[in-house]
Amino acid sequence: MSNEKPDSTEFFNEDVATFGDRLEAARNAKGITTQALAQKLGVKKKTVKAWENDTVEPRANRIQMLAGLLNVSIIWLINGEANGTENVAQSFDRPEGVNDTLGEIASLKSTLSHALERLENLETRLRDLN
Repeated sequence: MSNEKPDSTEFFNEDVATFGDRLEAARNAKGITTQALAQKLGVKKKTVKAWENDTVEPRANRIQMLAGLLNVSIIWLINGEANGTENVAQSFDRPEGVNDTLGEIASLKSTLSHALERLENLETRLRDLN
């Protein structure tokens, strides 16, 4: 019987994933240890573990750094939408800032979609008043 920890893809479920789950999955997909990620961020290993265990949340600037280091979008780390771990391999060689920009684009698309839905609802309500 093996004592190896299962690969993150074996236990990761996008539908119920928390911030910490997504962070750990992205870190594992990128092949970075907790210690290495902590060093790159300038924090302690226990801080990264606390983020992954959802006992503490990182500040916004750290989330931005995490997204850049792990090649996932900020939006995906926060709420699971946009580019996640399935894009790590293809985004590995992108120039700095591209992944964050793609995340912002995805966020704007989502915002615009919600705004369009609200506009359509308002239009329907106005038409129903006639």
